[in-house]
Amino acid sequence: MKTRESGMPEEEMWAEFFTPEAILEKLGLTPGVRSLVDFGCGYGTFALAAARIIAGKVQAIDIEPEMVAATRNKAEAEGLDNVEAILRDFVGEGTDLTDQSVDYVMLFNILHAEDPDHLLKEAFRILRPGGLLAVIHWNFDPTTPRGPSMTIRPKPEQCRAWAEDAGFHLRSPGVIELPPYHYGLVFERPTEWS
Repeated sequence: MKTRESGMPEEEMWAEFFTPEAILEKLGLTPGVRSLVDFGCGYGTFALAAARIIAGKVQAIDIEPEMVAATRNKAEAEGLDNVEAILRDFVGEGTDLTDQSVDYVMLFNILHAEDPDHLLKEAFRILRPGGLLAVIHWNFDPTTPRGPSMTIRPKPEQCRAWAEDAGFHLRSPGVIELPPYHYGLVFERPTEWS
């Protein structure tokens, strides 16, 4: 099941919006991460950047065969052997990953889905205690060149409330500005004794 208003822009346009490695650094991704999952990898923009940063495995999941193929082909062309591109309806069926098996989850430009709680609960389920959830979304600004309609575009405080309802804790510094058109948030799955 695709998320509503999930159409991807042309890749050249998409690439203009981000400096992936710098963004991932701001969102707390470190080389010590052993396992990372990208929900809705698209062109592989962030999955491949993550694979260049970490020595561990990157699982890039998408419902679109073309996006999975593009991510897989780029990983092979770059010699990145730590990327697994997976075709799966993670919105409708979940990730099929083991409970508490992942260090870092990326939910980028996807929480405008009809049921963001479902995605956040799945991220919580697969993250190890102490694992990180990174969220990026379009600024709540109608002048952005892309992004979901304003009626379904979440504000940072909405993303925070949804994530906290799923059991996550917001990490400092809170909202991270990601110019020109995005913001980010980093959450942690609490350890068993927190």
